[in-house]
Amino acid sequence: MAMAMAMRRAAALGARHIPAASSLSSSGVLLRRHMSVDVDAGAAMEKVRAAGLLRTQGLIGGKWVDAYDGKTLEVQNPATGETLANVSCMGSKETSDAIASAHSTFYSWSKLTANERCKALRKWHDLIISHKEELALLMTLEQGKPMKEALGEVTYGASFIEYFAEEAKRIYGDIIPPTLSDRRLLVLKQPVGVVGAITPWNFPLAMITRKVGPALACGCTVVVKPSEFTPLTALAAADLALQAGIPAGAVNVVMGNAPEIGDALLQSTQVRKITFTGSTAVGKTLMAGSANTVKKVSLELGGNAPCIVFDDADIGVAIKGSLAAKFRNSGQTCVCANRILVQEGIYEKFASEFIKAVQSLKVGNGLEESTSQGPLINEAAVQKVEKFINDATSKGANIMLGGKRHSLGMSFYEPTVVGNVSNDMLLFREEVFGPVAPLVPFKTEEDAIHMANDTNAGLAAYIFTKSITRSWRVSEALEYGLVGVNEGIISTEVAPFGGVKQSGLGREGSKYGMDEYLELKYICMGNLN
Repeated sequence: MAMAMAMRRAAALGARHIPAASSLSSSGVLLRRHMSVDVDAGAAMEKVRAAGLLRTQGLIGGKWVDAYDGKTLEVQNPATGETLANVSCMGSKETSDAIASAHSTFYSWSKLTANERCKALRKWHDLIISHKEELALLMTLEQGKPMKEALGEVTYGASFIEYFAEEAKRIYGDIIPPTLSDRRLLVLKQPVGVVGAITPWNFPLAMITRKVGPALACGCTVVVKPSEFTPLTALAAADLALQAGIPAGAVNVVMGNAPEIGDALLQSTQVRKITFTGSTAVGKTLMAGSANTVKKVSLELGGNAPCIVFDDADIGVAIKGSLAAKFRNSGQTCVCANRILVQEGIYEKFASEFIKAVQSLKVGNGLEESTSQGPLINEAAVQKVEKFINDATSKGANIMLGGKRHSLGMSFYEPTVVGNVSNDMLLFREEVFGPVAPLVPFKTEEDAIHMANDTNAGLAAYIFTKSITRSWRVSEALEYGLVGVNEGIISTEVAPFGGVKQSGLGREGSKYGMDEYLELKYICMGNLN
């Protein structure tokens, strides 16, 4: 009971600091406002439907099933407020059956050779790429990101499947020199078992493939719980996994009642691992809940990324990198530059050039080719941004650009630059998760490092400097799991992704990401003389 209450307080599992979707005002009036966009979302949905990728039921044991009580939930287009589909609203019973299916399939899937699992994963990768446009359309419709970013995410998401298909054949054990002549000491790596994967709305494909890819490669089976805001992309990806020949029960998808689904995953002794991307609050709840059955846990949680621009930086490179690090996905990523720290000697020049760059960003419906900034995920997200802006201005910050809702209405917000932000403001202390760039002046390198590390988060950080010695010195001093030097986009399937401090546990991607889904077994063979 306490766990369910905690999860309700933390809102929907997989959401990152954004309360559950709310399209109604306190008076019950639909918050549609006026919209000046006129994009044929219907044609986009028809293209997805024609490709056979519009799924609205959960996937359990290879079968598409409704919620047992018939309940559904709406999936809305954040750019228009229109309902895209009604999907099954599942709970504990459906989740228990999905777990049972995954547990049953584990024994056959884990016994396949690595090469057999590799071939199935490669087919899944190829199908994702061949349906790249349809998946991107679906993602833009339900999440709001521009099509060019959605297309990029499909490629990025597929890269994890391809990479881990290859890594399946490189799960090596070990032989240890024995301490006695009649013994042989071996170390095996074996799949952990059934995995509960809880994923967020901001990257509805890549956050699934980054977890399911290595899990399947290792021989695990999975129950995926996608965000209620963006389940359609997850269901389409699961459909393609079935088409690729990944056996029924190896990948299951349930969505709906987040507390019930979460409790079922946590309480089951058949689920041996929880992997989660989302808010720190929910991550702590899952970590505590996993203790009762001592599950393996990996968590990729909230960030508060500093972007440090030193006075010896190439201003052009710093502007380009900071813009990419801040405004990708309208600021709704865990590695977004949450604080841009600029050395005093170039603060005015940087601010002026940065504002010009931000002014060039085109806000609009993600289906429009010229759009570079889509809407925020929902009204609650906009209200959070407004809260942070009001807090900053009340404490002396100045709005240099934007700072208000966009004229397009709905959950669109103007790309915003805020000057003279200090460490007592929410913009400095917490993750805004929106298109707001706080500029913070600093004097010395030591000041910048102290300011950057003055947070409980430790996911990503960025620095811009021409000095090789400074880049090494500062990178090593920053208390973050990821550091970009003169680069604002640093995520890749071949490198480990994860944070320190309260930004999480474990790593995803790269060869290190495989270890999260494996257990070590030591075998001592005696009396061999």
